[in-house]
Amino acid sequence: MCDTLVALGNSTEDGSVIFGKNSDRSPNEAQVLRYFPRMEHPEGDVIRCTYIDVPQVPETYEVVLSSPYWIWGAEMGVNEYGVAVGNEAVWSKEPYRKTGLLGMDLLRLSLERADSARKALQVIVDLIERYGQGGSANKDFELLYHNSFIIADTREAWVLETADRFWVAEKVRDVRSISNGYTIRDRWDMASPGLVEHAIDMGWCDSRKDFDFARCYGDPQMDAITMCSERFARSMELLRENKGSINVEFMMGFLRDHGGGEWDPWSQTKATICMHAGPSVVSNTAGSYVGHLAPHGQVHWFASSSSPCLSLYIPVYVGGVGVPEELGRGNGVFSADSPWWIHEKMARTVHMKGYNQLVSLLKPELERLQKKFVEDAYKARERSLSLPADERRRVLREVTESCFKAAYERYKEWSEKASRVEVAGKPPEKYCEYWSLQSDAAKLDV
Repeated sequence: MCDTLVALGNSTEDGSVIFGKNSDRSPNEAQVLRYFPRMEHPEGDVIRCTYIDVPQVPETYEVVLSSPYWIWGAEMGVNEYGVAVGNEAVWSKEPYRKTGLLGMDLLRLSLERADSARKALQVIVDLIERYGQGGSANKDFELLYHNSFIIADTREAWVLETADRFWVAEKVRDVRSISNGYTIRDRWDMASPGLVEHAIDMGWCDSRKDFDFARCYGDPQMDAITMCSERFARSMELLRENKGSINVEFMMGFLRDHGGGEWDPWSQTKATICMHAGPSVVSNTAGSYVGHLAPHGQVHWFASSSSPCLSLYIPVYVGGVGVPEELGRGNGVFSADSPWWIHEKMARTVHMKGYNQLVSLLKPELERLQKKFVEDAYKARERSLSLPADERRRVLREVTESCFKAAYERYKEWSEKASRVEVAGKPPEKYCEYWSLQSDAAKLDV
């Protein structure tokens, strides 16, 4: 389960497109940050995706990808042209395929091959029509679904929703979000051939006038299971209420949202945008991304960790700057050299001892550090604009490395602090048992 949001320039503080996504995955699945430079490929080259091979193109663009450790593709990412993509699992009435391209594979392929949002959309639908989408999106058990996407660049954004080889696309007008259900209904800008006719043939509607993509193609049972309607309503509420004022820090706040009002992870009855797993919620936010797609000087903010409410977003830049190689470490078992697991140890300590009390203790420093990271990142961006290419990359790389080191030093300190603090009361036994089982499976001592 995931949530993806976008605000166009007509809805943001500085007139730039701002993109955001939370990737929600299994609790013990590390999500790593990968960097690939622009590359040329020999004629006839073939690329192995998660499950199938596809022909490689002559040149692939520079990309930064946030990926489940075992998957070739990515949950979200950006390329050198400022094209950003996030995908969502959706469930349709169309059959599922045991093999094919995962939505995450389609996402990576589109970023490597397209220099605009519109071209990225076309890459995805061409690949779907040629190869189909399929294969399990979970390493431990079979999980089959179709995909929806928000695809953005420095000027525009699109919502693309698919059901096997059928698809429909809507151009974003101002603000938009998607969760794990279909949202396009009877108005769209592009669609696959035969979309309406197929629905009529299947008895899902009587005519074009009666056609509603979400109602005709969507599986209503899965909408209820994923609780996507509530999350979609909440993300749209946040976007609309702040329209005209949205900036990077607002988007970070949206991705840290628990629905407003009092909240704790063990008594929750529904999934929230910042998702916390437990006995009644199967997924956990495993990574988060905010893209400031400014035409001159993009800054990309990645929290390569669970629980955005307990995470610091680190600035990353395209243009040959790269990312700290440590962020590419991690799998399904605890490792002391994996930044994702370093943060996870802290997060689980907080959850199992007393979330609200410990968050109130840690939050002031988190907010102070995040503000400093934002100030440092934009100062470096402004300074770099007038520098030669090599010097520009050095300046930007230094601020990324500095923020990365500061964040993970704090996570270690907060883990120690949380383990020492005496907390009144304790989370329910069932909740603690859930996280104890997850931690035992990951060989994590909390």
